[in-house]
Amino acid sequence: MLASAGVAVLLLAGCSNASTPGGAQEDESAITSIKVIVPADPGGGWDQTGRALAEVLTQEGIVGSAPVTNIGGAGGTIGLAALANEKDPHTLMLTGFVMVGAVETNDSAVRLEDTTPIARLTEEASVIVVPKDSPYKDLGDLVDDMIDNGKDVSVTGGSAGGVDHILAAQLLKVAGQSSAQIGEKLNYVPNAGGGEAVTLLLGNKVSAGISGISEFAEQVKAGELRALAVSSAEPSDLLPDVPTIIESGYELEITNWRGVIASGSISEDDRKALVAVLDKMHESGAWKDILESKGWADAYMSGVEFDTSLMQSIGDVNAVLKDLGLID
Repeated sequence: MLASAGVAVLLLAGCSNASTPGGAQEDESAITSIKVIVPADPGGGWDQTGRALAEVLTQEGIVGSAPVTNIGGAGGTIGLAALANEKDPHTLMLTGFVMVGAVETNDSAVRLEDTTPIARLTEEASVIVVPKDSPYKDLGDLVDDMIDNGKDVSVTGGSAGGVDHILAAQLLKVAGQSSAQIGEKLNYVPNAGGGEAVTLLLGNKVSAGISGISEFAEQVKAGELRALAVSSAEPSDLLPDVPTIIESGYELEITNWRGVIASGSISEDDRKALVAVLDKMHESGAWKDILESKGWADAYMSGVEFDTSLMQSIGDVNAVLKDLGLID
């Protein structure tokens, strides 16, 4: 969830195998294959989540196959348009906090309200990193330089209007900057995924970067990047020695949720079948192992509960984007 001093809270934050061992069909309505669309380039959080999802579904025998297709660009809204034209009702697409804002900032013709919410899967805190030789020793150094030198300080993150962008803007806000000052001083450089962000940082093309902890943890542990702060309320198990933003003196906490949606044209029976598949995956030990290894928090909810949460998220995110001047 996102919260800051003077800022409203932003977010409230399986199916049976197709065959028996003897090869007989258990249920003619059982889903035997699921297509997974990742609306981003390889390497980022959506890609990691989508591939983990496909891996567990197939290794646990919940479905026979789960091919993954990357359709990146525009904060996931290009993938969203592709989902709207998808004819296979057993197709899932990754979505999340990032796409909620991207729909607005990219003026997407296809909206999340046009889809069928299936399940929310995870929450993950972000980490703010800098190149290993950066002059910034702590988060205060970075924020002070952003205030003093404005556009000379570049911060890369996911798509415009997403969780990384909002985190960068909110850091300036809780540091005392007005919405107008944030617009003047924040030099935010959107990237297409975690791989591109790492390249920009390692090449010293940007001053700092923001992404999910799992996307930068390997480079931080290897000493290639230096972590300044994490956005969770408590230190991360993946980076236990890195202070939180709150511990660094800024009253700000943000977590990024991710989930899956289907085309808005699917039948109620197909929706129920997809929810059953995800419910079964969530109950598996393999999924719990994935959550632990990636440092993702279990934020699971499915069906109507997720539908309600998604609609609330859309309203809350839009209110913050307007407050920050990112949309009209």
